[in-house]
Amino acid sequence: MATLCRPSVSVPEYVITMEETLELARSRHEDHPQLPLALRLIENTGVSTRHIVQPIEETLKHPGFEERNKVYESEAKARVPAVIQRALDDAELLTTDIDMIIYVSCTGFMMPSLTAWLINSMDFSSDTRQIPIAQLGCAAGGAAINRAHDFCQAYPDANALIVACEFCSLCYQPTDLGVGSLLCNGLFGDGIAAAVVRGSGGTGIELERNGSYLVPKTEDWIMYDVRATGFHFLLDKRVPGTMEPLAPALHTLARQHGWNASELDFYIIHAGGPRILDDLSKFLEVPPEAFRFSRATLTEYGNIASAVVLDALRRLFDEGGAEHSARGLLAGFGPGITAEMALGRWHKDETA
Repeated sequence: MATLCRPSVSVPEYVITMEETLELARSRHEDHPQLPLALRLIENTGVSTRHIVQPIEETLKHPGFEERNKVYESEAKARVPAVIQRALDDAELLTTDIDMIIYVSCTGFMMPSLTAWLINSMDFSSDTRQIPIAQLGCAAGGAAINRAHDFCQAYPDANALIVACEFCSLCYQPTDLGVGSLLCNGLFGDGIAAAVVRGSGGTGIELERNGSYLVPKTEDWIMYDVRATGFHFLLDKRVPGTMEPLAPALHTLARQHGWNASELDFYIIHAGGPRILDDLSKFLEVPPEAFRFSRATLTEYGNIASAVVLDALRRLFDEGGAEHSARGLLAGFGPGITAEMALGRWHKDETA
């Protein structure tokens, strides 16, 4: 059975605190009529620190979409391989053991995908399958887990590598002055994560079932407006309330598996913001403590998009994992509005 192994996570060295974020908003937008509201929303995110790929002075500039995308490519090539190597080491595999690479990112664009460069640069086999996913946003971390699970079900002896690379700071748009944009300027951070899904063996979550759900008629609630200046992130004010229609999808998936989503042992959830976690706690009828890993990611790193789910899982590993056969739920949420969900049990490889 396919096992999601320990993720490796890395965040850039440049740090911006909540206090610095608020001061920047005050100094750059002092005449904004809704500045008090934006400041209150930023404070309510609970994000203490975020890591960014460039110093804040460079981040606040806008040299153009072309230059920003060059930074995305160069920083990805400089930072991703080490994260992958740690994930392979944790899974006790070599690059030659990997049969598929799923690369997810929504903050830069490359064609061919970074997967082609990785195969050549890290000595993966030339017949390694490539699945780049660029347009599922924050849900892509969950989607990558699910596609790796599907692949390993089809090919039980195969292994899949998941890579999430998000440099949200490269999407900063100084001319976007809506309250939603100002909030995002204080919410999103940069991060890279990688994890292996082994077709057999390994310690981690044995994946048993996955599913997807799209909330009808919400495709314009989270989206990019692509302009000459790059990706302009649009966030509808109704997004924080999406857990009410999404929670039933989580209940349905668990029920199809003979489980009760309110009575599981661990939860690895995308931390889009505190309201998401608060509402999901309410609608799933689980205590807020159940989402402690996701809240820790949000507090320390901010919303690192598709990498959130993998970082929250990394924190479960850091805590010592779960009891043997403990049942858990993983879920990522993003544009669409889309939920990518998975169920599995904790498994420790006693032969390792």
